[in-house]
Amino acid sequence: MTSPATPVAPPTPEEVRGGVRGTYVTFTLCGFAFASWASRIPQVRDHLGLSPAQLGLVLLAIATGSLVALPLAGPVVHRLGSQRTVQAMSLLLALALAVIALGYLAGLVPVVVGLFLFGFGTGAWDVGMNVQGALVERHLGRSIMSRFHAGYSFGTVAGALLGAAMVALHVPVTVHLLLVAAVIAAVVPWGAREFVHDAAGVEEHEDHGGRSAMAAWREPRTLLVGLFVLAFAFTEGTGNDWVSVAMIDGYGVPAAIGTLCFALFLAAMTVGRWFGPGLLDRHGRVAVLRVLCALGIAGSLLFVFAPVTPLAFVGAVVWGLGASLGFPVGMSAGADEPRYAAGRVSVIASIGYCAFLAGPPAVGFLGDEYTVLRALMSVSVLLVLAALITPVLAPPRAARAD
Repeated sequence: MTSPATPVAPPTPEEVRGGVRGTYVTFTLCGFAFASWASRIPQVRDHLGLSPAQLGLVLLAIATGSLVALPLAGPVVHRLGSQRTVQAMSLLLALALAVIALGYLAGLVPVVVGLFLFGFGTGAWDVGMNVQGALVERHLGRSIMSRFHAGYSFGTVAGALLGAAMVALHVPVTVHLLLVAAVIAAVVPWGAREFVHDAAGVEEHEDHGGRSAMAAWREPRTLLVGLFVLAFAFTEGTGNDWVSVAMIDGYGVPAAIGTLCFALFLAAMTVGRWFGPGLLDRHGRVAVLRVLCALGIAGSLLFVFAPVTPLAFVGAVVWGLGASLGFPVGMSAGADEPRYAAGRVSVIASIGYCAFLAGPPAVGFLGDEYTVLRALMSVSVLLVLAALITPVLAPPRAARAD
């Protein structure tokens, strides 16, 4: 029999506000780091002479690193806390960017190693900051998780716009990514200092964190939420990895214009995530996400089949709006019961990140056969599946009764 853990006093309103600030910082800089790398994918591809299929396999290194990290992240966050997990993983991610920046000059192998470390750091960082986001959302008593993810999207927009400027100004990939690595290493550990203690205001037994990390793999609702998140992770990740490449190869636009379309895709996701909480509080998760599935399907198909380039830009915007809330709402659904949040979020993120494992090579191989642009039709297929299982997002009875 386990003894009750020493209760931790509920955080003060100022501590909750500090947790909100720190969570925004970590989400924003995580997105900034990812988009900084993603904005330079076309240049890395050209420098290394990669085909679409080969590029898909190289991008697989990020997903592989994340999938190694994610099953470990629940127990790690439970033991170390979300603050120390995020701080350590942000330093690892900064190191990974430096390896990519310098290894890119030497050849393919250092880039793959750097991308694996990048994915590992991102995966554990993701779980840590989502657990913290769910915790402060709980203390606030209202929906805010999607706004944290809007912070991530804002960071991706900033990273993509900076990337477009760097491409236009012919700044080397190495210089660009080393500067971003320095920013991550300096700012994220400082921002995470304001995190709320993970056990604050939660009465639980010592074995709950360990139990949730293992038993969550046997919970049907958790697995279905993970499948839902997988569909949206594929929708979002495919846009992140392939929108700029598809614009350049499929519509024949210059590299800077392709990167600008990528930035508009990210901007649309940011808008959806920022205004999403009001819609979620008013209409509920299930109804809102069904509408967003329809938008994602329509937007991705318009992007693929647009007869002229401006309509492809419109498709990218609608696609980004449709993709905006699936991942954050899935994380909130996994954390509906705080005592099991770390384990369930870890499981849901692990399943969701399978999209990042299968997505890049799948789109790459389809791109070799049918062009990258036509390969993006796969997004609409997974969104149909997501639309069918949206009822699993409704809070369980135990969480509604809290």
